[in-house]
Amino acid sequence: MCGLAGSFGPGRPGRGAIDGALAALAKRGPDANGWAQEDLNGSCVTLVHTRLSIIDLDARADQPFEDDDCVLVYNGELYNFVELRSELAGLGHRFKTSSDTEVVLRAYLQWGEACFDRFEGMWALALVDRKKGRMLLSRDRFGEKPLFYWFHEGTLYFASEIAGLAALAGRWPEVDHQQVRRYLVNGYKSLNKESRSFHRDVHPLPAASFAMLDAPAPPRCQRYWSLTYSPVAMSADDAVAGARERLFRSMEIRLRADVPLAFCLSGGVDSSALAALAAKRFDFDVHTFSIIDSDPRYDESENIDTTVAAIGSKHVAIETTPAGFFERLERLVRYHASPIATVSYYVHSFLSEAIRDAGFKIAISGTAADELFTGYYDHYGFWLAEMAESQAIEPLIADWRESYGAFVRNPLLRDPLAFRDNPGERGHIMPNRAVFSSYLREPFDEAFSETDYADNTLRNRMLNELNHEVIPVILQEDDLNSMMHSVENRSPYLDRDLCEFMYSVPNQHLIRDGYAKWVLREAVDGVLPDAVRLDKRKRGFNASILSFIDPAQDRTRDRLLAESPIFDIVDRRKMERALTGDFSDNEFSKFLFSFVSAKLFLEASAANANDRVKHVA
Repeated sequence: MCGLAGSFGPGRPGRGAIDGALAALAKRGPDANGWAQEDLNGSCVTLVHTRLSIIDLDARADQPFEDDDCVLVYNGELYNFVELRSELAGLGHRFKTSSDTEVVLRAYLQWGEACFDRFEGMWALALVDRKKGRMLLSRDRFGEKPLFYWFHEGTLYFASEIAGLAALAGRWPEVDHQQVRRYLVNGYKSLNKESRSFHRDVHPLPAASFAMLDAPAPPRCQRYWSLTYSPVAMSADDAVAGARERLFRSMEIRLRADVPLAFCLSGGVDSSALAALAAKRFDFDVHTFSIIDSDPRYDESENIDTTVAAIGSKHVAIETTPAGFFERLERLVRYHASPIATVSYYVHSFLSEAIRDAGFKIAISGTAADELFTGYYDHYGFWLAEMAESQAIEPLIADWRESYGAFVRNPLLRDPLAFRDNPGERGHIMPNRAVFSSYLREPFDEAFSETDYADNTLRNRMLNELNHEVIPVILQEDDLNSMMHSVENRSPYLDRDLCEFMYSVPNQHLIRDGYAKWVLREAVDGVLPDAVRLDKRKRGFNASILSFIDPAQDRTRDRLLAESPIFDIVDRRKMERALTGDFSDNEFSKFLFSFVSAKLFLEASAANANDRVKHVA
């Protein structure tokens, strides 16, 4: 896990710009750093790298890594590097390190861009091939590792973080105010419908893609993989056995490291299953970290304690505190160079900090189990609508009422047959858009849209969440929170074989007897305590901004309403009136956090624009 930045253009960045990029990415890679410059077809490629040493801690594995007329900077982990190294050795390759970095380079030398289809892992990379006169950019299947690019004044800049782009370019890109409006009105699920960021003309390189460049230009990306819903006839037992085999294998290779690793533990089945597998299946010395929130709606301590006792993990519980909320959020916003998506990621930052302070370099989390196994309230509703076409629905609704139906708060989703009666209903995804738009100086009206990935409604929803709405946001926020404290984040559910298998499982097996994620629950039977495994409540890492601030306090209101660029977008008088309202409603408390986060982002961006030397060099 590392940081990378680079440029490809007619000019040659000076040492000040390079040192600025190294400084901007220092937290991503505190163990070593380096840079290289290559002449390529009359232009200059600059490659900058900072290293967080995880595999082969020796300096021989530092980057930029050069061999056989190729120069590589790489951020990520190739989990199947042991197997690929053995295969490559059999093909005549000789290795001078035991790192996965060298395996990446040699795999490219052997198979060219076809190597990406053989990789199991997470990565963002830039590789200069002198012999072929080209530069290659690539990103992993799910976009676990970030890579932004900005084509500015004839030069292509790319980096793990916006600050790296700014350092090499010598200026910060301008704020995309339309994206800020989108965030305030439609929420985080709307942010990745298009290839955009919170900075104008700065784009994420698409996941599961690569681009080859022989001259400075915006990347023209090619996909090397995509996930589709292709159901295969199988029994429920086959579904469970297939998921168990692939989940166990995914965990096995993601435990590979030469440094200590920790587990993020919530009260839900997703993260608990991973920690239990490491302890029970792989006899791993498990260390777990949890956030305990004072809000009873989000208190998961009972399930957490049950899991910790059952697996015998060494556990650290972090209690959230309202002290220093604005200051801490401001530091996060500055590091992210964007608003923080939701208050959950503010809370997550406490977790990353505690993991770092305890001496760990790796954190394992349960990201994407919901999108593979059906974890959201509407998933259950879409499933009920589909099952109503082929079997008696009354017993299934009775099961729903004893599980998710007993906890759902969204008015639309309280109707178990909402999607049978109206299959196109999506009003629950971006609620209160008109209300939030009314707070702006100029109304923002962008209707909800989704991409067609599958003919099946449930799987199409899940693929939209996986590709656009949810997982890209989680991965970006988790990556930045973790790397702010020099911690690598690993996500075992984002495994190619596991994902492809789960998208071949017929839908009828996904939910049973009132249990969403039935396949996952059965796959870890005998590993995870039944009190957690069979808990029908929807558990998720969550919090409310009201745990940290009280909008009724004069001091808080004064800070929220203080002079700020946000009031070029938000009507200050309307916001002042809104602060006297009732923020106990979950959606309105979310909007309040978005307002605060966007306010701090715009203030930080204004400071960056006015002080380039301080914030870039």
